[in-house]
Amino acid sequence: MLYKIPLLLSPQPEGGFTVTSPLLPELVTEGDSLEEALANARDALAAVVEAYEELGRPLPANARLADANSPLWVETVVAMP
Repeated sequence: MLYKIPLLLSPQPEGGFTVTSPLLPELVTEGDSLEEALANARDALAAVVEAYEELGRPLPANARLADANSPLWVETVVAMP
């Protein structure tokens, strides 16, 4: 299943990032690097989806992609050395 989830990556004063989502307030994680924060966000999303399913609660309608074969606009962060 594909999901389109907006993520907010907030830099932390001690380093690393906190990741939250305005669409899924339950999604909260962090990482010491951008790569780790995004990997942890994927794990956190899986946990949130599982929790929603266990509660019988639907995800927001705009979180799930209706057609995985259609074009998808994706914005991403690429860190260059």
